[in-house]
Amino acid sequence: MKSHVNGRLKDGSKCKVVNGTHAGKSGIVRDVKKSRTGHVTITVVQATGERFKTLARNVVTEHWEVFSLQSL
Repeated sequence: MKSHVNGRLKDGSKCKVVNGTHAGKSGIVRDVKKSRTGHVTITVVQATGERFKTLARNVVTEHWEVFSLQSL
C-alpha cells in the first residue's frame, strides 16, 4: 500500500482537523487508507500519544491545503 495519496497527504505530515468530530485537534498523519466506498481515512497521532481516525477531507496539512474527494 502507498504511504501517500496523490503526493500531498502522506505519513509523517503535520495536520490539523478543521471539520467533523475531532475539529480543532492536530497531530501527525499515520496510516492513510482508502475504503471500499472510496473515502480516504487517516489516523492522526497527537503529541500526547492519543490516536483518532478521521476522513482526509476534514484535514489540512502543514501547508493548510483543504483536501476534498475531488482533489484526491
